[in-house]
Amino acid sequence: MNIQQLTYIIAIDRFRHFARAAEHCKVTQPTLSTMLNRLESELGVKVFDRSRSPVMPTETGKRIIAQARRILEEVDHLQRLAGEMSDQVEGELRLGVIPTVAPYLLPLFLQDMLDLYPKLKITINELTTGEIVVQLKSNMIDAGILATPLGQEAIREIPLYNEPFVVYRSVALLNGNKNHKKLVRPEDLDLDRLWLLEEGHCLRSQIAALCELKKQNRTYSNLVYEAGSIDSLKRLVDSSKGITILPLLSIRDFTEDEMKQIQNFQEPVPAREISIVTYRHHLKERIVDVLKEEIQKKVALLLDDNKPYKIFGVKE
Repeated sequence: MNIQQLTYIIAIDRFRHFARAAEHCKVTQPTLSTMLNRLESELGVKVFDRSRSPVMPTETGKRIIAQARRILEEVDHLQRLAGEMSDQVEGELRLGVIPTVAPYLLPLFLQDMLDLYPKLKITINELTTGEIVVQLKSNMIDAGILATPLGQEAIREIPLYNEPFVVYRSVALLNGNKNHKKLVRPEDLDLDRLWLLEEGHCLRSQIAALCELKKQNRTYSNLVYEAGSIDSLKRLVDSSKGITILPLLSIRDFTEDEMKQIQNFQEPVPAREISIVTYRHHLKERIVDVLKEEIQKKVALLLDDNKPYKIFGVKE
């Protein structure tokens, strides 16, 4: 039995398909099957039921796979610990970032950080909050950047910055609105014209809490549409005489005319807390510390963290 065989059975369990598992492990399918056969022969049990489609672990196999995950986690911890003993910032950081943060935050610091630490490799996936939590617990990523607080005991949260929300209105709604430049309160918003991201985005739950939408029976004409990205949300508002609520960093590249469609909130300004999150006994502390430093250094130039904010948490 060896570490490689344990890696293979975990991959088969993840993909439930030999060809995809082999591709993930960068080996041929016959090699994968041979290594599995050797492991099963050595253990004297069948780990997978090959007669089913998709392939499924046997009841005994489920326990073996669970133990294999624990063994590989400990091996990974040993490797990480060896790297942590050095003060060098090197190795790989697997990072998940929510879609309402990634396109606006990453360009601010990522290239400068990689230039500063050439031995560091960062692998990034855009994931929802729920996906980040699942992948942290499965050791598929090392850290995530998302909105907090999550309120999960096993998840460690390292706050980075507070990002205020702003209102974005369509041009059609601005015409004749003399009060547009006044600071607005959440209760002043016309909820029948409010557009949100689709389910699964934490920004949706924060805006729903901000506007107390659960207390409202809101409808919007005869159209139901939920956007999958902030850019789609903005385009929808522009074409539908609608409004939406956006995080401040997402409007940095707005044109001069688009900025005229922005309205700020009264204090305490509603905002979201953005944090780095890790899971339990995380060992890439040095890399995470550097990541935090680089992000905060860049964001400090754009956001005022001294304002009174009202932070809206995340409800999955």
